[in-house]
Amino acid sequence: MTTGERRAADPRTPGTANRGETVPTVPPAETAARTAVDVTALLERGRTLATPVLRTAVDRLAPPMDTVAAYHFGWIDAQGNPTAGDGGKAVRPALAVLSAEVTGAPPETGVPGAVAVELVHNFSLLHDDLMDGDEQRRHRDTVWKVHGPAQAILVGDALFALANEVLLELGSVEAGRATRRLTTATRALIDGQAQDISYEHRDRVSVEECLEMEGNKTGALLACASSIGAVLGGADDATADALEKYGHHLGLAFQAVDDLLGIWGDPESTGKQTWSDLRQRKKSLPVVAALAADGPAAARLGELLAADAKSSDFENFSEEEFAERARLIEQAGGRDWTAEEARRQHTIAIEALDAVDMPEQVRAQFTALADFVVVRKR
Repeated sequence: MTTGERRAADPRTPGTANRGETVPTVPPAETAARTAVDVTALLERGRTLATPVLRTAVDRLAPPMDTVAAYHFGWIDAQGNPTAGDGGKAVRPALAVLSAEVTGAPPETGVPGAVAVELVHNFSLLHDDLMDGDEQRRHRDTVWKVHGPAQAILVGDALFALANEVLLELGSVEAGRATRRLTTATRALIDGQAQDISYEHRDRVSVEECLEMEGNKTGALLACASSIGAVLGGADDATADALEKYGHHLGLAFQAVDDLLGIWGDPESTGKQTWSDLRQRKKSLPVVAALAADGPAAARLGELLAADAKSSDFENFSEEEFAERARLIEQAGGRDWTAEEARRQHTIAIEALDAVDMPEQVRAQFTALADFVVVRKR
């Protein structure tokens, strides 16, 4: 390994995993000390509290948007038959209802915030799948593939409108504060998607630009999810800001792991194609970090990616051609650097909680959710 490659691959980084293995970005000793919190139950609580309210909100949509949205959420199949589909990880609802407990309020206080954040998140997924040309999400065809691009756009727009309705209908000062934070996060999310798309057409993107984009695209909404329940429970701005800092850095850790899974993740776990991000020419963290390194692997990778951008046959590349690019990213240190960055952002997120006075059990649950985010397969 050259000097430049060693710079990209921090020697403190844990060992890398093969395709489909968990990416161990949190030290085992730390996670072992946190096993008292049942993360699965915590995620399921958020899902259980939010889903009935989410379904009621979606039922307001005019046909066929209500049916299209129900398909997207996994409640029905393409023929309209009820299903027990995969509704995603439910990290955002879990954070929203948990943050309400920071103020001493019951978790139910955070439910409107959980639903609003989920609606915005899914608005972004509907549009992102169309813009990125993704044909699979959660092991099934995406909405634009089944119902067409027009419905994907319309239903996404409708979910965004519903998110604001769900909050503003509460009619409280706290609801107004929560809505302002949600709309600010949504604008940042859209900024991030615009940056992401523009980067696909550039030969080079700096690590700083990539982190800014991912902070907008993923960090902003997780920051909102981490504070919105507390805001609805009457938390002051200082408390909400500290929780947002936790969520923002958690989002950066989350996205770093997503970037690893987007190249080396097991399709059986992720529900996406092999080498998904490479197929879309994404300038994700592993790619950007690898290109920033010196050495033959980084140089060869740069040559290949520059040629790919001009290729008219890119969509017909073989598995081996994508595998070669993944090997070069790893050899240049991009995989190890990204795993270490996920760990670093996770640490900053946990430290942000020190500024908030909250019950110790609630603090432990925030910490456990952060651990879950960086040690996962999908």
